[in-house]
Amino acid sequence: MARPRQPVLSRQRIVEVATAILDKEGLDALSTRRLAQELGVRAPSLYNHFATKDAILDAVADAIIAQVDLRMFGKGEWAVALTEWARTYRRALAAHPNAVPFLAHGPALRPAALALADAVYGALVEAGWPPSYATRIGAAMRYFVAGSSLGSFALGFPDDPSVYAQRYPNLRDAHRLRGRHRQVDDGAFELGLATLVRGFETLYAQVVDAR
Repeated sequence: MARPRQPVLSRQRIVEVATAILDKEGLDALSTRRLAQELGVRAPSLYNHFATKDAILDAVADAIIAQVDLRMFGKGEWAVALTEWARTYRRALAAHPNAVPFLAHGPALRPAALALADAVYGALVEAGWPPSYATRIGAAMRYFVAGSSLGSFALGFPDDPSVYAQRYPNLRDAHRLRGRHRQVDDGAFELGLATLVRGFETLYAQVVDAR
């Protein structure tokens, strides 16, 4: 049997290659022409699977969000579930930081993203939070997780001590941050997460338990 002249395309294969381009070179590098080139096909072939470039981006974004574990909801205390979910959410986004600005716009009509929002909101309402508070807590968590996934705080500082010696004396130890970036970045995330959740627990006592 003769082999097909062009590689066999599928939605999954297109999403995988589009994600690889996005991860390596950023959102601006992803075009249908570039994607077709990487896949070894002509650009019109993509439209048999996706109507537009935006549809491809939506599929990439949804594939990333589909990696977020939601099984913790409904199995215990809402605060514990919220904490566990934030960690798996951050892991999924941090693996694809170039996609975070696109994901930050919201779930749109992406199934996995809508399922995530439904699970978080539903768990909070089930725990007794008024719908308006559940909405704002979900939004606050998304802001926090997305921001922490954009890149490393610690790696943003040069590791040359002379940069800070004269003009920035309060940053005299900042050159050490790059060598400890995982400890710094993960520690900052955990500190912020714990502070947020403790604040929500205090608010819960005022809003829900006091009723």
